Amino acid sequence: MPTIMSHAAVPLAGALILGRSRLSLPVIATGLLVAMLPDADVIGFRLGIAYGDGWGHRGATHSLLFAAAAALFATALLRPQRYGVAAAFLFVSMASHGALDMLTNGGLGVAVFWPFDEIRHFAPFTPIAVSPIGVSDFISGRGIKVLYSEAIWIWIPLTLVAAAFGIRKRTSKWFRQNGTAR
Repeated sequence: MPTIMSHAAVPLAGALILGRSRLSLPVIATGLLVAMLPDADVIGFRLGIAYGDGWGHRGATHSLLFAAAAALFATALLRPQRYGVAAAFLFVSMASHGALDMLTNGGLGVAVFWPFDEIRHFAPFTPIAVSPIGVSDFISGRGIKVLYSEAIWIWIPLTLVAAAFGIRKRTSKWFRQNGTAR
């Protein structure tokens, strides 16, 4: 799994791309929260739930169905003006957690299609170094390698995408204001 901080990268980029005119602060904050929420399944280790079980780590809480249900539930609670945009943003925010985990080079994979299929999946390309679970293991040479990997494969690409959308938005606005057709 990527670090908990890097799971916030997708909703941060999405919020920058969509802007405050489409997303309220509560929706953005909820997007950040739900992007990290699937890793709450590590509580299962203390409850005797095995890693590979359906409700184990990277199981049900990392699935597309769980992301859809959580997004709809959160959207119903938040009651935003733009219901569809908020629901889609929250779904992508939470579903991105499993997608990023599928890009890591360790663990058991992600039960992305749970409960219809409990097989754990990885992406064909797994460039992101898997993060250690626990702070003591993270503060090490391995932790630095994980952060470097996440910068290269998550933060830099998403920053470039958000910047490209921002530039496109500003140039379109400039052309509209100056009467030049675009």
